[in-house]
Amino acid sequence: MTGAGTGTGEGNAQLPFTYSDTTAGYVIGRQDRRVALRTLDGQEVTVHLTATTSGRRMRNLGQPYEDVSGSLYDVLLPGTFVFCHGPVYPEADGPHHQASELTVVTGPDGAWPFERDGWWVEQLRQLARFYRRSQFGDGEIDFGDYRTEIRGSGHKTQVQVQEADTVSRMVYGMASAYMLTGDEDFLTVAERGSRYLHDHMRFEDPDEDTVYWYHGVDNTGMREFKLFASEFGDDYRAIPAYEQIYALVGLTQTYRLTGSPEILADIEGTLRLFDKHFADPVGGGYWSHIEPVTLSPFHDALGPNRARKNWNSVGDHAPAYLFNLYLATGDERHLRMLEHTFDMIVTHMPDRSDPPSPFVQERFHGDWTPDRTWGWQQDRAVIGHNLKIAWNLTRMQGAVPKREYRALAERIGATMPDLGRDVRRGGWYDLLERTAENGRHNFVWHDHKTWWQQEQAILAYLILAGSTGSDEFLTHARESSAFYNSFFLDHDEGGVFFTVLAQGLPFLMGNERLKGSHAMSMYHKAELCYLAEVYTRLLIRREPLDLWFRPRPDADWPGRLLRVSPDVFPPGRVVLDRVLVDGAPYGDFDPRAMTVRLPATSAPVTVQARVRPADG
Repeated sequence: MTGAGTGTGEGNAQLPFTYSDTTAGYVIGRQDRRVALRTLDGQEVTVHLTATTSGRRMRNLGQPYEDVSGSLYDVLLPGTFVFCHGPVYPEADGPHHQASELTVVTGPDGAWPFERDGWWVEQLRQLARFYRRSQFGDGEIDFGDYRTEIRGSGHKTQVQVQEADTVSRMVYGMASAYMLTGDEDFLTVAERGSRYLHDHMRFEDPDEDTVYWYHGVDNTGMREFKLFASEFGDDYRAIPAYEQIYALVGLTQTYRLTGSPEILADIEGTLRLFDKHFADPVGGGYWSHIEPVTLSPFHDALGPNRARKNWNSVGDHAPAYLFNLYLATGDERHLRMLEHTFDMIVTHMPDRSDPPSPFVQERFHGDWTPDRTWGWQQDRAVIGHNLKIAWNLTRMQGAVPKREYRALAERIGATMPDLGRDVRRGGWYDLLERTAENGRHNFVWHDHKTWWQQEQAILAYLILAGSTGSDEFLTHARESSAFYNSFFLDHDEGGVFFTVLAQGLPFLMGNERLKGSHAMSMYHKAELCYLAEVYTRLLIRREPLDLWFRPRPDADWPGRLLRVSPDVFPPGRVVLDRVLVDGAPYGDFDPRAMTVRLPATSAPVTVQARVRPADG
């Protein structure tokens, strides 16, 4: 007897080999149950709908599910951008794509949902609520309860360590959420987190007149145990520059809001640490690690990190805190430091081999000779770092325009889509070999996609589009945003997935199943929401944007001037249009300088500033 569906027996055709995959593209035609898509690289793919094909609209965090399964033929109009997921059957005339699920991104008007007013603001609000609830519940905010590790569900693991960097990254997210929403609960979290860093994770050296940030605090025992050197594998028992850099990320964003003199003193003390122990006065740039006792970059105990420089130690100052510190103070010292870091990037990081790799070089010996043997990196390219350089060089053009900055930014922007982007599914890859083999740059480990590298792509192409007017850059920004919003948002538990597979399915293994870890807190996802809203509103759609600040009576800003520019823009590109102080109109402000002269008060005041693109 032969049974249908057994896969064995006379008369049964064996099921063909299949694999499940995702195809991203624009609808260019429909016929019966077949839909033709133009993929991101201009190829045409036909996907086949079945009686069980389901469809849904892309949605934001906090939005309800919207099913369009029953109206697919009305929804899939020419020009509509969709993601199709389902089995692929290899056949003689080419792959047969069967649509199990469709995620419909653009609507009937062709608009991209994340360009509507408030998409990124609401996403940031939802993220802030998720991390507030995960760390403190709905009650009192006590950073003694903070934990570095958060499960995908939002619950804490048993690991008791509090890492300074992850506290600061959460503080950044909460401060940014306040700046876009005016929700004072978020500001309270940011201020208490800043105070906790000062009280528990800060070491002041009065002899050196510097401030150093502990790797973390271990609360396992009956008393607090300070972790002086890094516990992370790449940096074990050293003081890495990037940990000191990211300790400032939340403090600086909070200082922008409140002007706290205490926070400014901690920031300035850390800058003196960079100047005295990390800066290379001879060759320029900053050492990647120093030994924790001698504070020397040349100690043999540093092993492979001895006398080294890298992308993080040089380039991460700018996006993590230095741009925001300059925005808050207007201090020329910070502008000069920004200029130095970007001069080092354009001088040393482009590959000048023969033939050159299209990717930047990220690790160096002390004399800037490329180090292509270090640890996991070897001669490999992190796609997100290349995009991060393009994004931040373009920002720097607003403060110190240089031909070299613009040229490298636009070259990276033009070349990366063919190298690090998934042209069939959408999204951006992680790590590739810098040297091509058989005409391609191979994956190092896998073709997965991480959340923070999608952020770098979105912000890079938004600001490149806004500064150059390039439709191609804008298309890359939109397609990157579509992939991120379709596959990285966790609508069941909240927050954002660390990694997805190439097809967009969540990868929930090891540390990458966590929503909080040494590598993930609230920083990158909040930075994305904040700056994507800023760039979309002011540079792309040319619409006004409201920002909130909460200056203290003792706010320590030069001249008692609150600087409200949301990012670094070329002079005259954005202006301050309206100011409210505690809800009442206030006229003492400079529209072009985007500064507000604060009134004398005995209590904090709420300043709501509306900025807009300049006319013409």
